[in-house]
Amino acid sequence: MPHLESSERPAAGVLTLDRRILVRVTGDDRASFLHGMCTADVKGARPGSILPALFLTEHAHVIADAFIWVTAEVLLLDIDAAAWTLTHAHLEKLLVADDVEFEDAADLALIDLEGPAALDATVESPRAPWSFIEAGGALVGNLPRYGGPAVSVIAPRNLIDSTIATILAKVPGARRVDFSMLETIRIENGVALVGVDTSDKTIALEARLNRAISFNKGCYLGQETIERATARGGLKKRMFGLKFNTADVPNAGAVLSLDGKEVGRVSSAVRSPRFGAIGLAILHHSAWMPGTELKVGEGGSAIVAELPFGAELK
Repeated sequence: MPHLESSERPAAGVLTLDRRILVRVTGDDRASFLHGMCTADVKGARPGSILPALFLTEHAHVIADAFIWVTAEVLLLDIDAAAWTLTHAHLEKLLVADDVEFEDAADLALIDLEGPAALDATVESPRAPWSFIEAGGALVGNLPRYGGPAVSVIAPRNLIDSTIATILAKVPGARRVDFSMLETIRIENGVALVGVDTSDKTIALEARLNRAISFNKGCYLGQETIERATARGGLKKRMFGLKFNTADVPNAGAVLSLDGKEVGRVSSAVRSPRFGAIGLAILHHSAWMPGTELKVGEGGSAIVAELPFGAELK
């Protein structure tokens, strides 16, 4: 993962989420099928809801994360494009007699608006997080996907430029940004990126992906492991923040050690305008105490921090 830099953050940053795709899920059994295949309470959701969700193996190892936009006629999966290939194959293997179809919604695009002024982008923005409304032929959602105030817009792909132009005109101080700003926000808020901060052996709770897990819903793939870890407190690894004691951030994969023993590896790292050089890592329980100093690689060091960064100041 490349080192990421960020200048002073605008009141609202706008970009197209080109790395994600939208998938239409149709058929009479769409809600019941996805309810059993993911961690979200799909059957209990009302139209206008956005559900953070995880697709897990039977051992609760994370395959992919997604956001499910619930409408009366269709479920829209908002998912990383690369992750969809594996997720689609996983779901198709489990799809037997259910009336469910998946269609790549290539005609739609995702626009993300991040920052404190995000909800002022349109007077129609929903004020309740994890909800959306229809406005001007688009779906406008209050979706804190990277942990901060944000709005996501699903719009026809041929209207991307005009939609972004409208947003920029309505929000004072808004400007186009690139993916590095999203990475900074994500890491500051301690939001794991599946496939970067996780491996195919990572249990969802180890990566603090709790916001995507409904602990009150019925049976779903991976639930037994999640319930067991929750009830017994059996986690031996968990994601924490790292505050590096150098100006530069280390490369992803740098070994973290405590008293000569490896306790984890750096998975994400960035130079934050607010917090300096910071990163994320899933650590062995011996290194969970905030304030613990870890050796990084051959000569660096870092302090373990609770997530999100700055939590101790709130």
